[in-house]
Amino acid sequence: PLTSGWWGLVTWLTPSIPLCRHLAKQPSLRGTLQDSSACEGLKGLAEEQVRICQRQAEAMDSVKHGAELAIEECQHQFHNRRWNCSTLQGLQVFGKVAIQGTRESAFIHAISSAGVAFAVTRACSRGELEKCGCDRKIRGVSAEGNRRWLWSGCSDNLSYGIAFSQAFVDNPERSHGVSSSRALMNLHNNEAGRKAILSHMKVECKCHGVSGSCEVRTCWKVMPPFRKVGNVLKEKFEGATEVHPKRVGSRKLLVPKSSRFKPYTAHDLVYLVASPDFCDRDTHSGVFGTSGRQCNRTSHAMDGCELLCCGRGFRTAQAEMVERCSCKFHWCCSVKCKQCHHLVEVHTCR
Repeated sequence: PLTSGWWGLVTWLTPSIPLCRHLAKQPSLRGTLQDSSACEGLKGLAEEQVRICQRQAEAMDSVKHGAELAIEECQHQFHNRRWNCSTLQGLQVFGKVAIQGTRESAFIHAISSAGVAFAVTRACSRGELEKCGCDRKIRGVSAEGNRRWLWSGCSDNLSYGIAFSQAFVDNPERSHGVSSSRALMNLHNNEAGRKAILSHMKVECKCHGVSGSCEVRTCWKVMPPFRKVGNVLKEKFEGATEVHPKRVGSRKLLVPKSSRFKPYTAHDLVYLVASPDFCDRDTHSGVFGTSGRQCNRTSHAMDGCELLCCGRGFRTAQAEMVERCSCKFHWCCSVKCKQCHHLVEVHTCR
């Protein structure tokens, strides 16, 4: 597997993954990177990524924020699974899971490339970057019955965010030549992550007219919440297609491993190898195992003790919980509560 990457900023995803976590821990990078030579000191960056950093140092804070979004969303989506998107210290943010060609790796690449595109686009709309702003291409008037839509306001400039993500996040794969199966897989999943934002853009409007008649509406396009992007990609993870390389003429393509599998689209996730069960700790594979994880004794889903603990059983202990209770509203204007202590059972995997 490739070992360079952009997570030297945060510690990105494989080639590009080692950067994200490291970046996410950094304070604001704007002041740190005022000297263009500082970009060369960021661990994990490929040569072209260093050049992008030097040309657009102001965008590196957005890359950092995109990395944070990706890590937080990954951990939210998988918090009840055997693999819970655990992160490590140092350059290998998600450990060896990110470079194994599994469906977990597919999700990591997709959510990370989406995070960078999302954060850069948001920074454009907020006027934080000199080289981009709102999407001014969306202009004109649309009619619907007796009502008119005036396309105005600040539409999110997603085309810029996607282009930046493609140039920055995809570079480690492309710089080594798109010949390996892993590179093809990673590039496909990177793009699927960005498409999860693009395909869920929505329209927001403000009404104008006498007495709120809404005869004219000023409308603009905005990105979906990043939680929506995470939900979409989690569904794609569940339905990901296992593929293998096939030579078609002079090109190497990834095709479904079995003819029984549906053809995948540009929006779907693909993977090359089956995932381990993530039950037992395996430092060689970067698997933490589920021992010590808290489980739900009454659940039959993945967070249930039977499945999460992989049949090893679980321990039960009592823990004290402190909650607010007996809350009362006091005029004006505060709410005062007592603190209530009670014991609860906590179940952890053996």
